[in-house]
Amino acid sequence: MGHIDDRLRELHLTLPAPRAPLANYVPARRVGNLVYTAGQISGTVDREIKGKLGADLSLDQGREAARVCALNCLAAVLTMVESLDSIKQLVRVGAFVNSAEGFNQQPMVANGASDLFVEIFGDAGRHARTAVGVNELPSGFAVEVELIAEVG
Repeated sequence: MGHIDDRLRELHLTLPAPRAPLANYVPARRVGNLVYTAGQISGTVDREIKGKLGADLSLDQGREAARVCALNCLAAVLTMVESLDSIKQLVRVGAFVNSAEGFNQQPMVANGASDLFVEIFGDAGRHARTAVGVNELPSGFAVEVELIAEVG
């Protein structure tokens, strides 16, 4: 068990089992010292957060959906490395928010993932980010997040 595992326990967080891909792709791919995750949706085996922000879901529900995505991203990274302790830093996060017309708070939704990464990794969890609104996401999920992490 490593430092990050201890930190997850302190935060009362557990990583979900990696989800099977919804189509023809892999959950993550390592290229040199970078791990790229596929987009991870706001759902686990136990719970799915679906709907449009600004219509079906509140901002708080959107932030929670982004947190679920962030944990799914870390589970995907673990398919490429032995331990989350091998993460040197998070490089970039992309967040896609299933948005109703007129909803423009995608950065606030994406903070659900960004804030969680910083809670877990400290300064190494700070990252560049894109947060965009989209008309639809696969299977109606509320949020999808992708991650690029530098590993050692």
